[in-house]
Order: sequence, then C-alpha cells, then structure tokens
Amino acid sequence: MKPTTLLLLATLAVSTAAWGQPASLMSDLKALHDLTKGNILKAADKMPEEHYSFKPTPDIRSFGQIIGHIADAQYALCGRAGGLKAPEGGSAEKTKTTKADLVAALQTAIAACDGVYASMTDAQAAERTKFFGGERSKLAILSFNTTHNYEHYGNIVTYMRLKGLVPPSSEGR
Repeated sequence: MKPTTLLLLATLAVSTAAWGQPASLMSDLKALHDLTKGNILKAADKMPEEHYSFKPTPDIRSFGQIIGHIADAQYALCGRAGGLKAPEGGSAEKTKTTKADLVAALQTAIAACDGVYASMTDAQAAERTKFFGGERSKLAILSFNTTHNYEHYGNIVTYMRLKGLVPPSSEGR
C-alpha cells in the first residue's frame, strides 16, 4: 500500500475508535461528509439573499457561485465514485443566481451524493476508477469530495464573517 493510503486508513481507524462507531471506513467517511454538508446547508440558508452576489474582490466567486460550485461538484465527484449523473440544465454555478434556486440545487445535489455515501460498502470503496488523469479508489474520490466541501466551507466562513454573520460551525460557542 502507498503511504497516503496507509495514512488515510489509520486516520479513519483512529476516528472510529474515538467516535465509538463500528469499524467501517465508509461509515467514518459518511460521518465527516454529514458534518461538512450540514455546515454548508446551514450557511446557505443563513446567508441573506442580498449577499448571494457578494464578492470580497472582483476576481473571485460570489457567495452564490460558491454554493453553485459545491452543488456541481457533488455530481462530478460522487458521480465518479457512484455513477451519479448531473441533472439536465447545466451548471448550477453558471445558470442559477437566486438564493432559492441555488439552495434547491445544493440540497438536491447533496441528497444525491448522500445516496452514494450511504450505499457504498468498504469493498466497493476500494474499487479503482479513472479520476483526474489517473486511477483512484472510490474511497479516495469521496474523501476528495469531503475535502473539497471543507475547502469551500472555509470560503463561506470568510464571506459570512465579512458580512457580520456567525458561521454555523461557530454557533453556540
């Protein structure tokens, strides 16, 4: 096994012991997915409509475009791991502008991705498929999806703070 794979497996095993859940790689990964998707969905709901077009600088995505990008990525990444197809109508990031449309696209995309996480066994997660010019395990692709979601949740947190809002992951502290 490659060192990166061993590190991922060790991290997931330790998290299983710490959380007291059954020893399943996919149940551990699903728990991380659930945590990040919850924060993203709450943030999308919490941000007022008038701030969906907000860009801290002109050369980066607006808040709404980040939400659309995350929705699109669910189909691209979970689709690669679990066979999802993006809905007809094009990219949410490029075609949707209202809060209602973007939140609906995000909810639908995450629900579709949830199905991949929920139905995939550890044995299926070990299967390899083409991804970014190479062969990767489905586990690695879904791990990348969770990492990608957290990367953009970091953007979301910054946008919310700039607008004087407390991000969901900091509420109640």
